[in-house]
Amino acid sequence: MDDLREPCPYRITDDCGGAFSMGCLGGAVFSAIKGFRIAPPGIKSRLLGMTTSVKVKAPVLGGNFGTWGLTFAACDCTLIYIRNKEDHWNSITAGAATGGLLALRSGPQAAVTAAIIGGVLLAMIEGISIGITRMGAEQFKPVMPTLPDAA
Repeated sequence: MDDLREPCPYRITDDCGGAFSMGCLGGAVFSAIKGFRIAPPGIKSRLLGMTTSVKVKAPVLGGNFGTWGLTFAACDCTLIYIRNKEDHWNSITAGAATGGLLALRSGPQAAVTAAIIGGVLLAMIEGISIGITRMGAEQFKPVMPTLPDAA
């Protein structure tokens, strides 16, 4: 399905690292804004508040994203191995399994709810991906050439 991705054992570390990086960068941006806004007045104290907030909160969000990426990639690779097929259903099922596994500590009802939400979110992402792929493929369809009139 996707020839640009790493093969499965390496995909797990690749997805985990990418998710961690995304979480750290996104966490740094949002933590910087929040730290700047809630700091006491004065540019020096606001910059110090911003820096402290980024140092404290960005790695935590990166770790959360990395955990999600690791669990998702492990579930996805497990499904690819079990089914001997790489398709969109693996991602959707892996999203549901990831949501359920990560929420399992909160009890079975929270795990089922998170699994449903994870499956629905991944189904939406995969549906959008299929739609974009089909729209992009329209431009490569062969067109019947028109011949000039020989009148």
